Amino acid sequence: MKGELLLFSSVIVLLQVVCSCPDKCYCQSSTNFVDCSQQGLAEIPSHLPPQTRTLHLQDNQIHHLPAFAFRSVPWLMTLNLSNNSLSNLAPGAFHGLQHLQVLNLTQNSLLSLESRLFHSLPQLRELDLSSNNISHLPTSLGETWENLTILAVQQNQLQQLDRALLESMPSVRLLFLKDNLWKCNCHLLGLKLWLEKFVYKGGITDGIICESPDTWKGKDLLRIPHEVYQPCPLPAPDPVSSQAQWPGSAHGVVLRPPENHNAGERDLLECELKPKPRPANLRHAIATIIITGVVCGIVCLMMLAAAIYGCTYAAITAQYHGGPLAQTNDPGKVEEKERFDSSPA
Repeated sequence: MKGELLLFSSVIVLLQVVCSCPDKCYCQSSTNFVDCSQQGLAEIPSHLPPQTRTLHLQDNQIHHLPAFAFRSVPWLMTLNLSNNSLSNLAPGAFHGLQHLQVLNLTQNSLLSLESRLFHSLPQLRELDLSSNNISHLPTSLGETWENLTILAVQQNQLQQLDRALLESMPSVRLLFLKDNLWKCNCHLLGLKLWLEKFVYKGGITDGIICESPDTWKGKDLLRIPHEVYQPCPLPAPDPVSSQAQWPGSAHGVVLRPPENHNAGERDLLECELKPKPRPANLRHAIATIIITGVVCGIVCLMMLAAAIYGCTYAAITAQYHGGPLAQTNDPGKVEEKERFDSSPA
């Protein structure tokens, strides 16, 4: 009897855990949907239903996500954390969300992202990081983003974006990059070339509008000819390691190159975009070639016509003067004719 009561009470507790809904949240069991938005929450609610597929936590005051913050909802597929005050995400904050496909972190206060933050999300398809204060995206951030199709990072503080990060997203089709502090210098050439190929293959992007240098401010990166980019200068050699290569070091006297306090500034200036004369328009070049060919053809035809006319004129003149000249220049025939006429009958 006691065993039956214990089993019955255990079943009741288990049902309460499975069917429970946190305070200030609305739970819809038929669709496995939990809505905890606009409740002034400062942390992730506890006792979330384990079968939850969609969780809305937007418009709250959550500042921090600890490691394993969503361990109670392993089947989660959509997570909305937009418009909170998130500034710190623990490296393992999303650990255990093997089925998560949509993650919305827009309108928060994120400054940076840990390089392995999203490595536990192999099924992620949509990631929205827009409207934060992110100044750098690590290259290894998207090592597992083979299924990612939408990435939004507009309205941040990004100045550069490594091409290798984008190449780790072979399935991406929508890319939102506008309203950042893009510095369109030589370091952005790789990104430009990748975007040109991305658009050519049918990808959609809102483009990159340059914020600096002043030469290209307000210009679309994709509309700047890549010919104007100068190669980035090679990093300066380490003066400590290069001292042994200077003459005189074997005698205990180290000859150091003259110091230049403006070297760093010069390198930065060399790295900036240096406008070059725009290359000739291809259509104009083709038109010039066609016109030149037509003119040359007309001149050749005129020369041919003149040659034909000259030859014809010379032939007619020669034929006209041929009879009298033949008679005058053949004295033998004239003499023979005279003898024949003067012979006796």
